[in-house]
Amino acid sequence: MIEYASILILAVLTTGIALLMLFANAFLGPKKPSAIKSQPFECGKDPIALPAGRLPVHFYVAAMLFVVFDVELVFLFPWAVLAKTLGWFGLIEMGFFLLIIVAGFIYAWKQGALEFK
Repeated sequence: MIEYASILILAVLTTGIALLMLFANAFLGPKKPSAIKSQPFECGKDPIALPAGRLPVHFYVAAMLFVVFDVELVFLFPWAVLAKTLGWFGLIEMGFFLLIIVAGFIYAWKQGALEFK
């Protein structure tokens, strides 16, 4: 049980520092509210119109595709570290994995998910 003491100390210290940073502003910061400070700030200009509202669905699709392909490609890093010890089996498995990734990318491309109009 003594092996976990350092982890407990680290958890207590990080929690304490996080709480200190969260509440230090409330205790130490200046408390002089004014009408100018409470106005919304947008590059020093008054807002002319309301924001556009909703984005087209296409932007969400592009963001989801980015996240999916980005997360899947993170698996390349551990393979690159162990490529020599995995040998031919690891190379064939990673080739199959990349084939699936590229097939998904080509499918998304053919469906028009990557075209911005």
